[in-house]
Amino acid sequence: MIVVNAKKIAGLVGIALVLFFVIAQPGNAASLVGNIIDWLRSSAEAVITFVSNVFNS
Repeated sequence: MIVVNAKKIAGLVGIALVLFFVIAQPGNAASLVGNIIDWLRSSAEAVITFVSNVFNS
């Protein structure tokens, strides 16, 4: 009996989709990564501002 690990299959499918997107549309993929990095940076700056305001009040 073969046990199928759904988490492993979902991970492989996710990797395959990412690779397909990068190969099929590299410009859009790069733009998406840039947007994600910008979002992470602005989120980190917001957290830093919040923590600074908490401790400087």
